[in-house]
Amino acid sequence: MFRAGVVCLLLLLSACAANGTTGAASSLPEADPVTEALGHSEYRIGPSDLLAVTVFQVQDLNREVRVNNAGQISLPLIGGVEVAGRTVGDAEQEIAGRYRDRYLQNPQVSVFVKEFSSQRVTVSGAVKKPGIYPMSSRLTLLQSLALAEGLNDVGSEKNVLVFRTVDGERQFARFDIAAISRGEDADPAVYGDDLIIVDTSTGKQTLKTLIQLAPFVAVWRAYQ
Repeated sequence: MFRAGVVCLLLLLSACAANGTTGAASSLPEADPVTEALGHSEYRIGPSDLLAVTVFQVQDLNREVRVNNAGQISLPLIGGVEVAGRTVGDAEQEIAGRYRDRYLQNPQVSVFVKEFSSQRVTVSGAVKKPGIYPMSSRLTLLQSLALAEGLNDVGSEKNVLVFRTVDGERQFARFDIAAISRGEDADPAVYGDDLIIVDTSTGKQTLKTLIQLAPFVAVWRAYQ
């Protein structure tokens, strides 16, 4: 009797899963199964970011500076420069223009973001520690999942979704992290404000539900 009840329960759960009525998977949008790279907007500097500013052949002007809460950095000779909200290219042009106007004939300035302290990535779904994590450096998809301590016992390695807003449009793609871990697929870069959602594996979810319900099934059988 107990075995028959378990079989019926498995069939019921499988039917529900097929109809999209159980688990978090039903709330996730459908995605093209062919993995394709997401677009990304050019990064914009924010408060608390750490920048390396280099002026070619003028070593005394090279600095590592952190963007303050007002969105500015302080550089030799030219003082405060507003950089928050600007792209790296915009910041390079602004700094070069300041030096050109006052001190140097044709300055070549490069700006490199060493720490993305103003950026965050959200990891949700079937992971051990969902949350919003700061990006202190460049991150990949696998590194972002590691921040959330990896998938939980019902997480699906083949159904990891990355959502990103590009030019005001919400885009997403599905990734197989098992294939990424084996080196078969590239580990995609993750950008600030990305949302990563790990879907659940139907089979694992069914098994977990069965284990949770097993004591109640056993009690029900005892009273038959």
